Amino acid sequence: MCTSIVEIVAAEGMAKRGDEWFPLTQAVVAYDHARHANLGDVITLDFFNTGMEPGARAAVELTLESAKELRAALERAIVAAEFEEAEVRGKGALPRAA
Repeated sequence: MCTSIVEIVAAEGMAKRGDEWFPLTQAVVAYDHARHANLGDVITLDFFNTGMEPGARAAVELTLESAKELRAALERAIVAAEFEEAEVRGKGALPRAA
């Protein structure tokens, strides 16, 4: 049974296939049957460039538990990066009272 759980977002960054890097334009997060992993249903992360040939993509299939761990790791890294940008580099920091 297909779940029809799909989220599509714009993505800015780079992905690697073989020996070459290519710019990203979109990312897709889905929950459905594994296509390549020997698992049941998985969270699939698919990064690609819509302006390039279909092979311009990088995909990952994760168990739901692995996806949860990745989400938690991303959240920790994002919080730390936002602190770094705001506090250490002064980007987005609140103006100091006079």
